[in-house]
Amino acid sequence: MRKQYFAGVDIGSTMTKVVIMDQEVIASVIGATGPEHRKLANRVMEEALAKAGLPFDDITYVVATGYGRINVPFADKQITEISCHAKGVAYFLPEVRTVVDIGGQDSKGIKLKDGRAVDFVMNDKCAAGTGRFLEVTAEGLGVKLEDMGKLSLTAKNAVRIANTCTVFATQEVVSKLAEGAALADVIAGLHEAIAARIYSMVGRLKVEREVALTGGGAKNIGLVRALEAKLGYKVLVPPEPLLTGAIGAALMGRDIVKEAEEKGTTLVRAERRLTEATFFT
Repeated sequence: MRKQYFAGVDIGSTMTKVVIMDQEVIASVIGATGPEHRKLANRVMEEALAKAGLPFDDITYVVATGYGRINVPFADKQITEISCHAKGVAYFLPEVRTVVDIGGQDSKGIKLKDGRAVDFVMNDKCAAGTGRFLEVTAEGLGVKLEDMGKLSLTAKNAVRIANTCTVFATQEVVSKLAEGAALADVIAGLHEAIAARIYSMVGRLKVEREVALTGGGAKNIGLVRALEAKLGYKVLVPPEPLLTGAIGAALMGRDIVKEAEEKGTTLVRAERRLTEATFFT
């Protein structure tokens, strides 16, 4: 029997992720989605195929997920990011019952049961509680985004940030610094404000342990610690928190093929040709 490979393509608002799997991940690529990369999906797939040493014809099934999932013409199926994140987290951390995903433009909470999403909440109306919120404030502070987590851990007395609107929070941060507050204390205060907003959002799900944190926010140790302080216990972070959606998509594809084989049904697949995706403006 010909060996089967499955691909997951997760097109988020700021990052595009591709994973190729057989029984485990054999190749993955993470690239920026940004405005200058509106036709990135095929190029990221080509890079993943090169890493795996496979031609595209060898991929049995492709599932697309995320913000731009409908713009992947070579995908065989599109599945929501909620289902794919749940599947991906369960693959790494089967004990998890609640997922908190902090993405570039939105944050979400997902309740799991037996590795499947049974409920979710999402903040997609306001930048507060997202990677974009931290990115904007980092720019205002003149600090590299990747340095904010470690800096906040050196704080002596976190400054309370009352505003969670990006514009007003940035103004408040500048004001606190002008009053003499230490940079680390201000950054710690920002993390606490974001964590409080996320905690309030996921609280509507009746959070159950264990809790996993995914998305770009999971790479910020200061934000992780702030959320843990709100919850009162440690959160779990997958090995690569940006890839859970893509991995979940690939696993969904594997399940679809397996079910079709068991039932003897014929799968409808997209044309096995990489064509450029046109992204939303």
